[in-house]
Amino acid sequence: MIVWLDPFGGVSGDMLLGALLDLGAPVAGVRAIVASTGLDGWELRPEPVLRAGLAATRAVVTTDDTTAERPAAVLAELVARARPAPVADLAGRAVALLAETEAALHGVAASEVHLHELGGADTVVDVVGVAAGLHLLGVTEVACGPLPMGSGSVRTRHGELPLPAPAVAALLARGGVPVEPGPVGETVTPTGIALLLAAHARFGPVPAMTVTAAGRGAGARDVADRPNVVAALLGAPAGGAATPEAGTGEMVVLETNVDDVTGEVLGHLVGQLLDAGAADAWISPIVMKKSRPAHTVHVLAPPRLAGACERILLAETGSLGVRRSTVQRRALTRDTRTVDVLGHPVRVTRGPWRAKPEHDDVAAAAAALGLPLREVAARAVAALDRDGGLGPPG
Repeated sequence: MIVWLDPFGGVSGDMLLGALLDLGAPVAGVRAIVASTGLDGWELRPEPVLRAGLAATRAVVTTDDTTAERPAAVLAELVARARPAPVADLAGRAVALLAETEAALHGVAASEVHLHELGGADTVVDVVGVAAGLHLLGVTEVACGPLPMGSGSVRTRHGELPLPAPAVAALLARGGVPVEPGPVGETVTPTGIALLLAAHARFGPVPAMTVTAAGRGAGARDVADRPNVVAALLGAPAGGAATPEAGTGEMVVLETNVDDVTGEVLGHLVGQLLDAGAADAWISPIVMKKSRPAHTVHVLAPPRLAGACERILLAETGSLGVRRSTVQRRALTRDTRTVDVLGHPVRVTRGPWRAKPEHDDVAAAAAALGLPLREVAARAVAALDRDGGLGPPG
């Protein structure tokens, strides 16, 4: 699925979370995933609000936490505990971007940097919550319009700073993000832009898609001259069936041989490629010149995402070249539904011949419930059956 964001009023972590909840991300599922971090003393609730007369959802986060400043490493450790793993990966990338940006601004190592206004527990809820919402909605591609840059200044722990704030400006430059003039005041926060970059958002016009849901996430302020919201559309790529992968069509295969990349990097790379929208990514052992053991990294990607996947492949491996070939792939119609297993969300993918629960969700629920994987998987399929969801999608 694709989510397209129109940051008409700006973008922040809580606005993104509100938009995803308004699109239909189950709040119980988001709460369960945030809880998997082990964070205590917080609450998340969606609140219907009006912004300049327009209805939207505000993600209200309350915490018992009175500490606004923490080492970035502490936040990174918390979000790394989130389950399923794809949520932890995206949230971890966002926190790493914030830490690296603040470190560069203050001339310290990223491992030593403290996050001030962003060091509270609410940042963990926002970052993990947005990653969880994307995961539960089955989003594989994020697209976003140009970001409106507010003018004026903002008061921070370091005093009055011009807008855009230095951290925002650094993140915009890092991601090559398009901007346009905005209203007076802060419209884009570091957390908001870090989450977009961590999700590998593509900036530009709305993509060709079949819209299935529309939503709006509200900011905390209600200003008179424009709705303080980020609008969102959810849908499948135009021409697709139940999912972007269904049907017969052209795909791009990317391959590169490497003999000097560690297993840890290769494992990380596969996750990065899948998060970027690759349909599949895998590693094959090979023997190269001088009988050196090595690996071939393979990527199967839609043509529109092949460039992004190629950049990740080259950047992570340091390879000097990538082979490209075009293949025809036939994929059967399928869709994904989320069911409740004893209070835990589990996605189940349905094809023409069977329904299969997603392993990451099953593993997270099994760990939380103390049940075997096979029992959680069976309960997920049974829940789908009770909802009338068994049988071919369509």
